[in-house]
Amino acid sequence: MELKPTKPLSGFIELLPAAQRFVDECAARMLGVLKSAGFSYLDLPAIERAEVLTDKDNWDEIETQMYLFQKGDTKMGLRYDGTVGLARYVAGHLNDLTFPFRASQFSKRYRGERAQRGRFREFYQMDMDIMGVNSLSTNYDAEIIAVIQRTLNSVSEFIGDNYVLVGSRPFWDSLFDYLKLTDAQKKEIFILIDKRDKISDQEFANWLSDVLKNEKLENEIKSVFTNGYKDFVNKSDNLDAAISELNDFMKVLSDFGVKNAKIDLSITRGLAYYTGLVFEFKLKSYPELGTAAGGGRYANLTEKFSKTKIIGVGAAIGFSRIFVGLLESGKIDLAQFENPIVAAVLPMGNSVVPFAMDVVNKLRDKNIVAVAYLDAEKKFKNQIEYADKIGTKFSLIIGDDEVKTKEISVKNMATGEQQKLSVVDTIKLLKTA
Repeated sequence: MELKPTKPLSGFIELLPAAQRFVDECAARMLGVLKSAGFSYLDLPAIERAEVLTDKDNWDEIETQMYLFQKGDTKMGLRYDGTVGLARYVAGHLNDLTFPFRASQFSKRYRGERAQRGRFREFYQMDMDIMGVNSLSTNYDAEIIAVIQRTLNSVSEFIGDNYVLVGSRPFWDSLFDYLKLTDAQKKEIFILIDKRDKISDQEFANWLSDVLKNEKLENEIKSVFTNGYKDFVNKSDNLDAAISELNDFMKVLSDFGVKNAKIDLSITRGLAYYTGLVFEFKLKSYPELGTAAGGGRYANLTEKFSKTKIIGVGAAIGFSRIFVGLLESGKIDLAQFENPIVAAVLPMGNSVVPFAMDVVNKLRDKNIVAVAYLDAEKKFKNQIEYADKIGTKFSLIIGDDEVKTKEISVKNMATGEQQKLSVVDTIKLLKTA
């Protein structure tokens, strides 16, 4: 019989136990920050109706990176981000939620794109959103950024320090109007700005020239990347309002305790739905990982599902991009995640298994990580070798004498020291290990 392949599909992630423990530890710390900030954790469906995921009507001609399929008459697809499902959820539970509503998500997403370094077909993202009905203070934008920074700081021993870049969609909208660009030109230049960090300055200039065919306009836009907004103060009321909002916001960020924040107008993000301030987080020690987290303000989250206007600010942390990327680079020391077992219980024969399992249960009741070697008829040599291979701190050897005396032979695997202790004293010893 021909054996089936053991490797997962390209773009899908599998980790060995130590690496998985590392990833789980990071996720737990980060989710703990979100919980402490009052975000309600949502576990939304991985599959949505196709009509929820896409606006296109012709099923056969959908050109998308989504995984779409059909069961019976129902067309559906795997979620590709957290925003669409959140919009549907909020619209469907408007009367059940209290606004401003804080939501967090941590789940797998699916994109049918070409797998490459840092881009997966199945991956984890961590989302956080704050939503209000009809209005929402920009103070919440600052809080989202502050919470993201605390979340990234919770794992700083692995990823190092971070900084945040803040941009403004209203600035660009106002600038394009001031320059009297067409809608087609606006769209092309937004796409170009979004790609700017991935292309050379010459490529950027050439593309800009192709779109505008006007050297004066080209120089106006280029000046943003050399002088910021300075050349556009007092040019129009809308530009002044956008610049004022940006400057005021940076002061608010400082008041919220956000460190290492600066204005970067090349940050545009989510051309389809961001309408206000936008931001991206970078890792100082790992620039090659790109954007660690990003988000911004959207004018109407639920417009496709409800007539109620939901304004919000949201962000996503590229969880798999960061932590799988670090694992693949070999820059994470997994030593502390290799051996989580505190006690290996070794029963010397099937007759002592009941007592051995009673000991195991008592250890687990005290949150001591314990495993039992249940091939109890195997020789002591086999059992102690197993205990050594799993890196347990202590081996608890149980034979007929231990059952009679209710004392356990406790072997320190690092020193080789062995002593007999009661179950109570064994627990005390292991709790301090």
